[in-house]
Amino acid sequence: MPKLNMVKAINLALHEEMARDPSVVILGEDVGRVGGVFRVTEGLFEKFGAQRVIDTPVSEAGIVGCAIGMAINGLRPIAEIQFSGFMFNAFHQLNCHAARFRYRSWGHYPVPMVMRAPIGGGIRALEHHNDSEEALYVQSPGLKAVYPSTPAAAHGLLLSAIRDSDPVMYLEPKRVYRAPVEEVPEGGDAWPIGKGRIVRPGKHITLVTWGAMLQETLEAAEKADQELKIACEVIDLLSIVPMDTPLIVESVSRTGRCVIVHEAQAACGVGAEISARLNEQALLRLEAPVARVTGWDIPYPFFAREHGFLPNVPRILKAIDQTMAF
Repeated sequence: MPKLNMVKAINLALHEEMARDPSVVILGEDVGRVGGVFRVTEGLFEKFGAQRVIDTPVSEAGIVGCAIGMAINGLRPIAEIQFSGFMFNAFHQLNCHAARFRYRSWGHYPVPMVMRAPIGGGIRALEHHNDSEEALYVQSPGLKAVYPSTPAAAHGLLLSAIRDSDPVMYLEPKRVYRAPVEEVPEGGDAWPIGKGRIVRPGKHITLVTWGAMLQETLEAAEKADQELKIACEVIDLLSIVPMDTPLIVESVSRTGRCVIVHEAQAACGVGAEISARLNEQALLRLEAPVARVTGWDIPYPFFAREHGFLPNVPRILKAIDQTMAF
């Protein structure tokens, strides 16, 4: 079984699904001959040709709009947006049309399309290339959103996203594109959308995270165990919409405490939604207020200061310690 990084795992899933289903097509800026800005689509143009791997003009609204038309007419398009921050230029197509067309047509016209986009910071990129906008998709009913954290998760969730009958926002944490690596089976199973996973069992406190922050959170959990004798349970959310609320509620009901870690700004972020659901469904089991370790409520800084913006191990450890001491 090959050990792959996330770029290679996503590329493998694209190869497998395009070979399995001739209705799957890819479109986006430089996805063909160049193989994508991060080389995620490398080799697909040579294998499947220009009719199925389509280089587009620089127009995110045009890319997503074309993908909607393709999906309504029987194809399964995968639209690549070079960086998730550029999705703002196509958000009206996504929210007003892709997410609503099944509802608008009384179920007659599903929109089986995937929007792939690198998301998050930590790679010293330019402005508009670093934000984490996943909360936008929570308020787009009819749209699903997944946010893998490891190569195997990226592979399995992409298989499910391509096969889904609804539009799926597939968010790729570029900070971990090429590290770590793990075994990814060729022809492996799809991972169900809407299911999280416990990646580290523990009994004292629950840590909830997703994407690139999984690595920081696991490192903090290990240090909390060694230095503070606190056994942290770590949940990898994987799906933003639908969210595995039962998994979170069950874990926090056992531990009584929760820290949520995400890159996006705190205000109205996905962490705030998780906290609200815990207040609604597990309030009497909480031993302390739910804590959040997030990006700051400022514009994402230029790369010389980005590591002061992103959550890190010391900040997560401090939140764990304060929550346990409450």
